[in-house]
Amino acid sequence: MNDAEMIDCPEAGKQLARLRAIMHRLRAPGGCPWDAEQTHESLVTNLIEETYETVDTIRRADHEHLKEELGDLLLQVIFHSELAEEAGRFNLDDVARGISDKLVRRHPHVFSQSDAATSDEVLKQWDEIKRAEKGDQRKPFLHGVGKGLPALVRAAKLQKKAAKTGFDWPDEHGVMAKIQEETQELEEALQARDPKAIDEELGDLLFSVVNLARFRQLDPEVLMASANAKFERRFDLMEQSLTAQGLTLEAASITEMEAAWQAAKR
Repeated sequence: MNDAEMIDCPEAGKQLARLRAIMHRLRAPGGCPWDAEQTHESLVTNLIEETYETVDTIRRADHEHLKEELGDLLLQVIFHSELAEEAGRFNLDDVARGISDKLVRRHPHVFSQSDAATSDEVLKQWDEIKRAEKGDQRKPFLHGVGKGLPALVRAAKLQKKAAKTGFDWPDEHGVMAKIQEETQELEEALQARDPKAIDEELGDLLFSVVNLARFRQLDPEVLMASANAKFERRFDLMEQSLTAQGLTLEAASITEMEAAWQAAKR
C-alpha cells in the first residue's frame, strides 16, 4: 500500500503507518507550507506544550481528552522522526527499535537471568545497567540526572538519586528542621538587604521544601499544580465577589480584596 492509499486507510493496526504517510505528505513538495518550514528547534515549544497538556488531562482523569492529547504528543514524535529521516540520520523504526532494545536490556529479570522481586530492586538494577551502558561508572554519581527538566522536577530527581546512596534524612523531622534553618537564613538575608544572598537562600528554601515532598513520596510538580489551581479558583471567587459589590480588580483596595479573599477561602 503506497502513501496515497495509506492516508485514507481505516484499518485497525495500520494507523501508525497512516500517520507517518500523512506527515510525509505534509512535508513533501506541494504539501503544507507551515509543516515544510519546521525544524527540530522550531518544534521544541510544541513538544513541551503537548507534554504538559497531556499531563493535565491525566491529573484531571479526563480520559476522553487524554486520548486526544496522546495523539498530539505522538504527532511530535512522528514529526521529529520525519525530520531526522529526511536528513538521513534515523527514522521512526530506528526510534522504536532503540526503545525496544533498551526495555529488553534493562529488564533482565523478565527477559533474561536476573532476580528483582520488588520495585526498589528493579529501579536499583535499572540504574546500574543505565550507568554501565553510558560508561558513567567513572563519572560523578549525579552526572546527567534530569538534564533539561524543569528545575522543580529536577530537584526531586537529584534528591531521589542521592538518597539511593544513603545520603538522606532519617525521618521528616530532619527535613523540617532544615526548612526552618533555611527560612531563618532567608530572613537574615532580607534584613541585610543582600540581593545575592536573598536569591541563594530563597533557592535553598525551595530545594528543602521539594525535599520534604520527596520524603513524603509526593510529587512536588503535582503539589504545585494543585496549589496553582486552588489559587486560581479562589482568585476567581474573589473577583466575582468584588464584581457583585460593583468593584473591579483595578478599583478595589487591598482591604476590600483581602475581605473578598477570606470569603472565598470559606
